[in-house]
Formats: sequence, C-alpha cells, structure tokens
Amino acid sequence: MPHDTHHIRTLHSVGASAAGGAHGANALAHGQASPITRENYFGASLQSQILANTLRYTVKPLLRVWAKWPHLPWPTGAVELAGSVLPEVPGTRYRPVQLPHCKAEWVRGQETHPHRVMLYLHGGAFLTCGLRTHRRLVSLISASARTPILSVDYRMLPRYTINDSVADGMHAYRWLLRRGYRPEQIVIGGDSAGGYLAFMVSLALRAQGIPVPAGIVGLAPLTNLNPASKMAHPNAKTCALFTADVMNVFTEYANRVEQRLLIEGAPGPRVCPIDSDLGGLPPTLLQVSSTELLFPDSEMMAERLAHHGVPCQLQVWDRQVHVFQAAAGLVPEAERAINEIGRFVQDVVPVRGARPASALA
Repeated sequence: MPHDTHHIRTLHSVGASAAGGAHGANALAHGQASPITRENYFGASLQSQILANTLRYTVKPLLRVWAKWPHLPWPTGAVELAGSVLPEVPGTRYRPVQLPHCKAEWVRGQETHPHRVMLYLHGGAFLTCGLRTHRRLVSLISASARTPILSVDYRMLPRYTINDSVADGMHAYRWLLRRGYRPEQIVIGGDSAGGYLAFMVSLALRAQGIPVPAGIVGLAPLTNLNPASKMAHPNAKTCALFTADVMNVFTEYANRVEQRLLIEGAPGPRVCPIDSDLGGLPPTLLQVSSTELLFPDSEMMAERLAHHGVPCQLQVWDRQVHVFQAAAGLVPEAERAINEIGRFVQDVVPVRGARPASALA
C-alpha cells in the first residue's frame, strides 16, 4: 500500500563541537558549535498502525504478566528459537564466529565492501533474543549499508552481568581489529538494550585507550537505566509495547540479579551512557518512535552528546513501535529507516568507488 511519510529537518546547537571521536575532541578545543540534527518523520502508515495495535493487545499484556512474576523460570530462550522461522534475506551469507566467551555471526549482504564493517549488538532487555531473532534485521542493514556485520550473541541476564555483555562487545571489537579492520572503518550499532551496549562498549574502548569506532547507531537505545524519566513521560500511556510498570520492574530485576552475581571487588552501581562523559565519541545516529516509552532516552542522549561535542542525528518516527525497523517488509517506514542507517554508515566510513545505498523496497 503506497504511503508518503514526510519529514522536517531542524538543527539546533548544544555544546561546542562539530565532530565526534578524535576529530570531535579537536573541534571541542576550538569551541565550534555542535548541532543536533533532528528529523521528524510524520505520518504513520496503515501497516504500522495495524502492527502497533497487534502488539498492544498481544505482547504488551504478556509483558505485564512477566512484570508480576519476573523471577519465575520464563522460557526466554523460546524467543530466540522463534526467530528461526523468520525468512532470510535472499543473497545473504552467514558464517559462525567463536569469541572468547560467546558466539557471533558474520553476516554479509549482497555487494558488501571489504573495507567497512559494523559490529551489531541485539536488543532484548539483556534477557532474551539473539542471533536468530535479529538475523533478518542485521541482514537488511548489511545490504543497505553495503557492509559486512559481526552480530554478537553476548552473554545475558540472569546467568551473567551486564558487564559481561559489555566485555563480549569489547572482544568482538578486538576480533575485528585482529582481522585488519581499523577503528575508522568500524561502526558499532544496536537496538534497545543493544544500543546501551553500543555506547558502553565505545566508552570502555575510550577508557582503555583503544581508538573508538567511526560511528554509533542506536535504534531506540536504552541509555538510562533509571526509569523515572520514562515513567513520568506522556509516552508511558501511549507506548504500544511497554508500560511504566514493566520498565520499573525490569530495572529492579536487573539490579537484583547483578547484586547476586557480582563478587567482591566488582564494579558498584550501574553506569548509564546518559550519565557518562561522552566526549570523544564518534558521530551518532539515533532512531526512535515518537510514542514509545524509550523516546526520552534518545532525546536526552542527543542533548548529552551535543553537550559533549559529539554530532548527533536524531530521527523521530511518527507513532511507530519499539524497534520498528525489525518489521521491514511489513511496514514501509521500517524500510526507509534502514535505508537511513545505510546512508549514515556509508557517510561515516566512506569507501572510494562504493555505490550509494539504494532503496530496499
């Protein structure tokens, strides 16, 4: 069904730089302005509205049930198993990769360029999902960006801590470096909880003196584990997937699990990207729905990035579901958003002679 989504692009400056990464630090020293590019994509297709209502009356009630009894032995692995039925993207090649503490998958869409790569960290509240649930989304991003992607099946709650998840992302980055990729050829991306990990891996790299990647992509990233701002936001009533109570219970559950797992001498309270010193991070693309519960995380993260001199492109998509990009093939906005990801990746890692990304449709 044809659908015309129109968008408005606005610029406003916060902070004092025009570029991220090492170049961002130099610009910050010279006091240059760092604008947030905010693009509002107005108009929700009929398909996206049907998807939102379907989730509102199916998955959302199930999450409410989970919030009442989060410590029951829920079959979270079944979600990953269900991902096996998703159709693969034609022409995509997959190769298993073994990292020190977890598995990963090398995903190559058609016409990928060997001098550009993406490291992808899936979402799932640090509890569920994996390579199979996100294989189609990762494949579509690979095709759009014309880049191979290392998709990481990182360790998750409740058996492991979020620090373990970050460590697995670090191992994946080092795996790419050992295979000859330079930091300026790498983009780190992730959705939801994976977006949290994308930022925390980048911050951990900076802390260890390892050059940060060329760019970061966050699809509705969880950047603030404190649920207060989300619970107070109007989207707590409009989100098609999450309720404020679910977010609050998840935060308490994650904290309790980590307290049980952490041994003496382990890190203390959880650090969030939004509370961190973000200086020196690379250019960032954030995509989020205007009505989802995690909207304030992206909006505030964009402000924080700009404050620290990091250029940020914030795309706000009208009335979409959380990580609507995974619905590509069903929802036209998802295909357009993936094309935008492809353009961003090619912009931050330009390769001479590479053709621009074309529409997926």
